[in-house]
Amino acid sequence: MPSGLDAARAALPKATGHLDALDGMRAVAALAVLTFHVAIESGAALQDNFFSSLLSRGDVAVPIFFALSGLLLYRPYARAALYGGQPPGTRVYLMKRALRILPAYWLVVIVAMVLWSGSHAGDVKTWLELLLLTQNYELHPWWYGLGPRGLAQMWSLCVEVAFYLVLPLLAAALSAYARRAGDDAGRRARRLLIGIAVLAATSFVWALLTYYPTYRPYLNTWLPRAGVFFAPGMALAVVSVWARDEPGTDGPARRFVRAVNASAGTLWLVAAVAYAVAASPLTGTRFSGVDGVWADLSELVLYATVAACLVAPAALLAPAPGGRASLLGRFLGSRVMRFLGRVSYGIFLWQFVALYLWYDFTEQGPWSGNFLGNLVVVGGLTVLLATLTYKYVEEPARGLIRFVTRPSPSSSATSVTASASGSAKPETGMATETATPRLEGPGSPPALEPGRPPGRDPRTRTP
Repeated sequence: MPSGLDAARAALPKATGHLDALDGMRAVAALAVLTFHVAIESGAALQDNFFSSLLSRGDVAVPIFFALSGLLLYRPYARAALYGGQPPGTRVYLMKRALRILPAYWLVVIVAMVLWSGSHAGDVKTWLELLLLTQNYELHPWWYGLGPRGLAQMWSLCVEVAFYLVLPLLAAALSAYARRAGDDAGRRARRLLIGIAVLAATSFVWALLTYYPTYRPYLNTWLPRAGVFFAPGMALAVVSVWARDEPGTDGPARRFVRAVNASAGTLWLVAAVAYAVAASPLTGTRFSGVDGVWADLSELVLYATVAACLVAPAALLAPAPGGRASLLGRFLGSRVMRFLGRVSYGIFLWQFVALYLWYDFTEQGPWSGNFLGNLVVVGGLTVLLATLTYKYVEEPARGLIRFVTRPSPSSSATSVTASASGSAKPETGMATETATPRLEGPGSPPALEPGRPPGRDPRTRTP
């Protein structure tokens, strides 16, 4: 008979390895942002009605991918901070990130530049900025909006990569602060959560600096503004690790996990309400002008709420009694959603190329209607390109990691154990395995609108 502690641990979500529900969440975010861009190009998101206002806020997928990256990439660092042991080696970590993100991205950059920016094909500076994902820091770009035609969404991938580079240093600082609490994992976890809250607060300070003394929209595409979006995922990483080895059966971390599992529907409802409020005038008018600092701060709060409330139930999804998955688990972990989650990075990369190819082929002008028809065709073409890229570029590139890293015998044994348990899939959020965005995140997922003056504001979405 298992002890009460063993039973409590068995009822918790996995603290390591691959979670099918997160694949499904990446798919949700990827489809949302694809719908968003088709809605803008067709003009469906530009009309003066509530449905259009909802379509115009599809860029909320960016924070979702960022939150997934914070969760998946910070989790091993959180484990080391709470219970000792070595954090991920920085060299191996960065090589994995590079092989996961760059090959497919470089392919799309070349295709888009050849198709639509041939007059700049000889510009070495442009190529360096694009290939190294530093275009966000170009203060006087030749392109209009957030990037060259077909590549404007890559601003969020620049933010994602900046997070990759900063994470080892950020994790080391958080760990040093946590260790000052002594050996108790609970006290260390609380300190980590405090540090992550400070990270989230920096976004609001950064927003103020963006507007004062003068408005500098390019600062909206830099990493500090996105801290509040990565923070929920990092906090969930701490809680998931803490709950697994928390003494007793009714500690704060385990109570939180049970509360999230019991309230998944409520959390998704809160996310829906926050999304609807974000689509209201509270966060400013869409697609024209600069709305001001209060609208910007409101957007940060509401988007972070949406990301946290959507990701938390998936991240902390526990086995249902009797081993049967919950309705949410069955939906997010379904075969279709897991497939779309696996290819979501390619969906993020290719969607504007697919969209503009289709519009050029059909000779459609921007804002010319046919939202649903264009969504079906562009969505199908994007998924096709993403699937081919996943099979012939992403997977082979990931296989190269064995040739550029030389794990120690102990880490090799750990890798074998992880593979045997089915948990050897890479962790990322930005529209990837999120970012996405995945970039999952990134996430991640672009944000472009027509009708605004050129600038570096990710809320300025100019196809």
